[in-house]
Amino acid sequence: MPVKKYLLTGLLVWLPLAITVWVLLWVMDLLDGIFMGLVSMIQAVSPESIAASWEHVKHIPGLGVLLVFAGLLLTGALVSNVAGRWWLNHWHNLLAKIPVFKSIYNSVKKVSDTLFSSNGNAFRTALLVQYPRPGAWTIAFQTGTPAGEVGSHLGKDFVSVYVPTTPNPTSGFFLMLPRADVIELKMSVDEALTYVISMGSVAPTGVPANQPD
Repeated sequence: MPVKKYLLTGLLVWLPLAITVWVLLWVMDLLDGIFMGLVSMIQAVSPESIAASWEHVKHIPGLGVLLVFAGLLLTGALVSNVAGRWWLNHWHNLLAKIPVFKSIYNSVKKVSDTLFSSNGNAFRTALLVQYPRPGAWTIAFQTGTPAGEVGSHLGKDFVSVYVPTTPNPTSGFFLMLPRADVIELKMSVDEALTYVISMGSVAPTGVPANQPD
């Protein structure tokens, strides 16, 4: 039916744009929320005359996003030199000594360093693994190799992998599998993520389709 076909075609055109705008708006709301929280903290510890002057700042649209962005940019510039890194190390050491807080902080820091470091192994390689049962295959991403006590039990022939869910790849499962049980793919991580999010409907470019025997 032409109407149904046109509706589906129109949906495919506008859906990526709508999702992109939604994600950007969500990020802006998050940054604005962080800024509003900082302003409220400043008002709480400031004298009443100064606190009142901060009230109109809350009603400037988009100011929180700009200030948080500028703050992140300035922080990155400051810690890119020797003096900045020295202060950063002392800051990390101080936070790592606070009871309870240090457990959460150290865990989050290790994960962020692994994910966003250019020298890290997280999400560098797309894999094909059997999950959730033998004979059923899915896309996964290598996040490293088992280390510490876990690595001593499993040995060197294991890899750590993250199996994302579809269509939301931000949730998934962490597995440690024998290296022999995974197949390393030539497709990029971006192509593999697109393949997962599209539930297999968008094949990676440059990958030939299966030919009949």
